[in-house]
Amino acid sequence: MKIQERTGAGAGRSAVPAQPSVGDRLPTAPRERKPALAALAVLLILVGALGATMLVLQVGDRIEVVKVTGEIQAGESVTDSNVTSVMVAEDAGINYIRWEQLDTLKTLKAKATIYKDTVVQGQMFAAKSSLPAGKASVGLALKEGQYPGDIKPGDVVAAYRVGGTRTGSRDTDDAESGTAGSSSGGLVENARVNTVANDSDATLSTGSTTLTLLVDQADAAALASAAAAGEVAIVHVPGN
Repeated sequence: MKIQERTGAGAGRSAVPAQPSVGDRLPTAPRERKPALAALAVLLILVGALGATMLVLQVGDRIEVVKVTGEIQAGESVTDSNVTSVMVAEDAGINYIRWEQLDTLKTLKAKATIYKDTVVQGQMFAAKSSLPAGKASVGLALKEGQYPGDIKPGDVVAAYRVGGTRTGSRDTDDAESGTAGSSSGGLVENARVNTVANDSDATLSTGSTTLTLLVDQADAAALASAAAAGEVAIVHVPGN
């Protein structure tokens, strides 16, 4: 009797296993943690922040220095007309010439040619002029009319003999010194003006001036001889 009751009680049950209710979720595997990747990300963030900070500091730490605006030849000095000031990031490894040192820089001479747009550094200049190989410096005392009124350091000029005794198409002194002169009395075709001294009261009153020209050594003797005789005229080279 008991056996029948038990059998009847289980007859209504299904053989299919019970399914979980809709609200219940299956358990999921725990996510794998990667501490190395997290540490790398943090490191990259710190490096980027440090780089940005350094850039900001460099932009803020700037100095005013001297830049050349016109070509300066060896042996020449800077003037107000061939330099300007620019702002650069300060660098202890570069010997910049600060703008407030300009007056001192004017007393120095360029060791070699300094080209336009060059930011000046101290090693480019020396207290004494150093002439390039094969060149000579010749001084000329000229009267008004023997030189262009607007002549200035850095100009390229030609030197001609004027008022001397001539034999045929050659100047007598040129023939004696072995220097060939043209029919127009040319002494030097291309010479660069190093200095122009015309700031004294005497110079201003008389119209005279003193030039220093940088010429080839082969032309120096003839030019100096003509200059001593007061027979030199200076003209600008076309296109200068």
